[in-house]
Amino acid sequence: MLGSSGVRRRLPRAMQGRDFALFVVVVLAMNLAEQMIAVAIGWQVYSIRHHAFDLGLIGLLEFAPVFLLAIPAGMLVDRVSRRLVLAASMALLIAIAALLMLVSATGARSLWPFLALAVGIGVATALSFPATRALSPSLVPRELLPNALAIRSVASQTGVVAGPALGGLLFALAPTVAYATALALFAVAMIAVLGMRLRFPVPPGAGPGAGAGAPAGGQLRALLGGIHFIRATPVLLGAILLDLFAVLFGGAVALLPVFAQSILHTGPVGLGVLRSAPALGAVFAGVLLVRGALPTRAGPTLIAVVVAFGASMVVFGLSHWIVLSLAALVVSGAVDMVSMNIRTTTVTLVTPDDVRGRVGSVEAVFIGASNELGAFESGTAAALLGTVPAVVAGGGLTIVIALAWTALFPQLATLGKLAELRPAASHDDELDRPDPATGGVAPT
Repeated sequence: MLGSSGVRRRLPRAMQGRDFALFVVVVLAMNLAEQMIAVAIGWQVYSIRHHAFDLGLIGLLEFAPVFLLAIPAGMLVDRVSRRLVLAASMALLIAIAALLMLVSATGARSLWPFLALAVGIGVATALSFPATRALSPSLVPRELLPNALAIRSVASQTGVVAGPALGGLLFALAPTVAYATALALFAVAMIAVLGMRLRFPVPPGAGPGAGAGAPAGGQLRALLGGIHFIRATPVLLGAILLDLFAVLFGGAVALLPVFAQSILHTGPVGLGVLRSAPALGAVFAGVLLVRGALPTRAGPTLIAVVVAFGASMVVFGLSHWIVLSLAALVVSGAVDMVSMNIRTTTVTLVTPDDVRGRVGSVEAVFIGASNELGAFESGTAAALLGTVPAVVAGGGLTIVIALAWTALFPQLATLGKLAELRPAASHDDELDRPDPATGGVAPT
């Protein structure tokens, strides 16, 4: 039998470190708990008044704090301990889960408690997203970052796959059981966060605390440092905007109930399978990325997988056969995972540590906006054009946008191997001139 050291050596290299392994536990536990809570809240909220608008209102109130607080939260992450900021978000989520247990125990007959707690979930997300984005470089050496980020993505997608099913099963036993389990998972995540140690500190003069004594004008520029850095770094701006537009126009998740009921005629079980298909594809692609680094040039690969994402949506929109529809969704999830891995790895490797939190906060706004606005765009387009034409047109537009990106962002389209990327020089007071070799600013 293998001893503990033998088992550890069989793990991916990034997972062989204790602190990154704890971080993976945090990501997995968080995503499981958040998905369980989303399923339980959705069922209870719809049961109160049977208004679909109430579900949209929950989503809006969860996104609003991210939109309003993400930039200040990113500044906070760059000024104080990122580990403690993440622990604070866990403490808030534990309190929210406890309050949801209380609301459920008293009958869950009113909408307003769920609306108020949705705001709390949004605040926790605004804190946790930039903190988790900024922590990985302090937990593993730089050469292991691509592997570490792929593992983080797999842990996140595993939670997305398993969380709804587990949440639905526990909710069937009792709503309080689902929320209590989520609370326990958040507690596990918090303990893991507090147990982590940042083994790879940032260079002197960079990272949290840099520039804290700047005058008011400098503080405002520091607050917007993530926006300034992304705007001055074409590789990052192009990658983030491409992800935004691909999800905004190409996503079809919001219309899956229509396909399940009116086009594929699969019923609620089929709807659940359809919703899981993209995440299953993402997990499969993530495992391949964990086993080996991306073998091709990042820029052309990114354009190719976004084109493939659009094409898979066209196939899904035209399909009337459940097997073909599931295959298209699995492919969409797989290529989207590759796209996300390229984007997150590029952002992590190019961004200097002194603005990681603020860049992560801008990502949070863009990702949240693409998901929420994408659902709104899908519903509006379906109402105007019809469900099938809306999905097919969205997939086609995604392909056109990806091909146009080769001309609009040539630095991104020609990006080489991810391992060749280096942090760009950036400070809170000024940005240096761009360097075509990195697609951003001169490397440090």
